Formats: sequence, structure tokens, C-alpha cells
Amino acid sequence: MALVTLTGCGSSETARPGPAATVTETGVQAKYAGTAVSPPRQAPPLALEDSLGRKVRLRDYRGKVVLLTFLYTNCPDICPLIASNLRVVQAELGSAATDVQIVAVSTDPRGDTPAAVNAFLKAHRMTGRMEYLIGSRKQLAPVWKSWYVDARPVPGPDKRIGHSQIVYGITPRGEIRATYPGDFKPAQIVHDVPLLAEESG
Repeated sequence: MALVTLTGCGSSETARPGPAATVTETGVQAKYAGTAVSPPRQAPPLALEDSLGRKVRLRDYRGKVVLLTFLYTNCPDICPLIASNLRVVQAELGSAATDVQIVAVSTDPRGDTPAAVNAFLKAHRMTGRMEYLIGSRKQLAPVWKSWYVDARPVPGPDKRIGHSQIVYGITPRGEIRATYPGDFKPAQIVHDVPLLAEESG
């Protein structure tokens, strides 16, 4: 059994891997273009507000495939790439995209203000297409911990946040079945969405 290694955005630090990131090196892996999580694990609870002040709970999206990731709006490299590639995924899924919910969780409690998030979503043409959840450090830190995400400021004047680069593929019944690195290819997730959708009961 191997562990997925997650690296920090704008940082060379390695995040702490956890049970949700365990994978097999058997034939099970070949089912997904992403990295299969075996055994599947129930997604940890998640309840935060979005940039419009609406309460969002992960369980609200039962019945849909959820693609969940961790971003921050001031990120200079990988976060914009993740957002752009997820937009490509939606476009390539066509009508099937209505059965997929994209959720991003902030890794920057101070910088990810509602205004900053709304501007980020607009810039990446994800307004109304991605739920971007924010909160105080007190609210976000337990979420990072339960999802095995490392998020910490990187020393320097540019206010970068070192954080785990990962997208979780979650089934309609709330199980984590696959993971994708920050530099995933949209075709990987497009391939896997129907497989994740099949795991509905």
C-alpha cells in the first residue's frame, strides 16, 4: 500500500499524507484515470459558508459526484490551473456536468475575503459553477485536518500559502474513490466522472 505525496503551492514542503490518500497498486487502480482510493473512505463532514454568506454542507450534494479541492485566491500558479482545468472538465462533460458539483475550500483565512473569492471566480469563469468555501482559521483548520490538508504561510513578501495540491473525487453516496494531483489533466476527471457516478448505491 502506498501513500499519495502532496506538495505545497508555492512551496517545496511536503504535506502530511493521511488515510484518505491511501491507494493500492493492484488492478483496482486501473479502473480510474486518477489514483484509486482503496478501500473507499467516507468523506469527512464539511460545513462552511460560501462567499455569498450561504451555508454549504457537503452532504447537501448527495446524489451528485463531487470534485473537492483546496485553493487560495492569491495563489500565483497551481490554484488558477486547478480552477481552469475544472472549468474545462465541466465543458467537456457537457450535459453530464449538471450531475457534478465542484467545491473549493480556502487555505487562506485572511486573504480569501468574499470580494477576493468573487473576483477569483469571475476571473476563471467559475461564478455559479464552483462553491468556494471560506471562514476563519478557527473554522477552517479542523476541515484541513480532517481532509489531511497542510496549509501554512510561506515566509516572504508575497504572502504565499504552502498547501496540499489535490482534488478528491467523491461518489454520490459520499465516498472518496479517487484523487488527482494539482496538475491533473482534464481528460482524467472526464473519464472518471461516469465511474464515480456508478458508485451510487
